[in-house]
Amino acid sequence: MRFRTRLHDGTTVESRNLVAAIGGYARPRKPILSCDIDSAVHQIHSSDYRNPDSLPDGSVLVVGAGISGQQIADELVEAGRRVFLSVGRHRAWPRHYRGRTIHEWMHVFALYEDFVTAGPAGSSRLAGLPVCGNRLGTAELNLGTLAEKGVVLVGSARGARGRELMLEDNVLDIAEESALTFRAVINKIDAGLRDRGFVAAEDATKPVVNLDAITGFGTRLDLAHHGISTILWCTGFRSDYQLLPAEALDENGTPLQQGGILGALPGLYYAGLPDGDSLARTGLAAVADNGRFIARQIHIDHLMRTQSPESLIAPV
Repeated sequence: MRFRTRLHDGTTVESRNLVAAIGGYARPRKPILSCDIDSAVHQIHSSDYRNPDSLPDGSVLVVGAGISGQQIADELVEAGRRVFLSVGRHRAWPRHYRGRTIHEWMHVFALYEDFVTAGPAGSSRLAGLPVCGNRLGTAELNLGTLAEKGVVLVGSARGARGRELMLEDNVLDIAEESALTFRAVINKIDAGLRDRGFVAAEDATKPVVNLDAITGFGTRLDLAHHGISTILWCTGFRSDYQLLPAEALDENGTPLQQGGILGALPGLYYAGLPDGDSLARTGLAAVADNGRFIARQIHIDHLMRTQSPESLIAPV
């Protein structure tokens, strides 16, 4: 079997093997309620955001409290903008704890699976990775630090009418839930240190999500009243596999695959497909392992097709 891949300039590339490294986050996602917002309000997705100066003057509403939402809100308030953040469920981890970065502790205590596993198995929506630092990785970042800087936290957006947004009254619940995930990973690190007898510096003040800085907001947000000229949607992405052959997809347009790597057609491989409740295969850490496996399979395919006597287990 051979694949024909049409490029943007009209040329065609033929190959016996095809690696579709398109992951599961190809198309920016905005909620339907964005269509009910006054057209005078500038709307932009996080994928198109560049810096605070690229936005019109006025206050900014950031929708979504994942890594992108919180980091962009942090950058905007640091630039002197009046910022509102419409929160949603997320996890928060400390950037630094007991003399080490969170990534060091992930390595020491095998916390990577906790980091990439977004929620209970069978969840209908794959959440993001934990928020654990500003965009430069130099400071803690969570709802508490944002509130301390003056970001106004509002509930999850549930509807819109012109220049008014209807909100869920859930700011405090969301903040408390994120604080639980923050404390849980700290407790795991502390337990690991005790169990293995490691010595680590004690922080003068144990890091927390400062819930005292967070207040409820209510169920309505008047964009005009607050001078909000821009809504920045940090609401993630959806998959788009339509560039693949129809016979490689199921009835829902999702790739037919084995183990997240082998496709349904001979010679078709995937890299970066989401896997159930885990983000492991979509992360950079999976690139090397997936690449080596796929390279071996393509090497084996070549040897089998050419009937080469070379060993099938020879290193690539």
